[in-house]
Amino acid sequence: MTTYDLTPFHRATVGFDSLFDELENRFFTNTVNGTSYPPYNIIKTDETNYAIELALAGFDRKDVEIQIDQGDLVISGNTESKEEKDTRNYMHKGIAGRAFKRVFKLADHVEVKGAEMKNGILTVSLEKQIPEALKPRKIEVLEAK
Repeated sequence: MTTYDLTPFHRATVGFDSLFDELENRFFTNTVNGTSYPPYNIIKTDETNYAIELALAGFDRKDVEIQIDQGDLVISGNTESKEEKDTRNYMHKGIAGRAFKRVFKLADHVEVKGAEMKNGILTVSLEKQIPEALKPRKIEVLEAK
């Protein structure tokens, strides 16, 4: 596993301690909540739009739940709700249909625009919408009177 030294950033910032703890705990590990299931991609489609893709073979749309909770995007799934029991005799079962929960920390002003499921891939569309008050602006320097 690759490790990252965030010390230079600690020296150049004030009040961002929790941000660096979050980076170290969430983003520089290969697992979330102790598991790497299901596999996912995070895609930046342009300057303000992103997509998260999760490989969910064996899941239907009704088996997946998406919530936003205090800045976290929580995607969970459970196939145990199926009424029919699978009575097939598997020689090998490589498609995991087990319950899962994935949590993604959303940056400020990132909004979920929608989600769709196609061919076993769940795609969640995100957009960063910075309010006008927070956008960079130029301040005119006036002549003193």
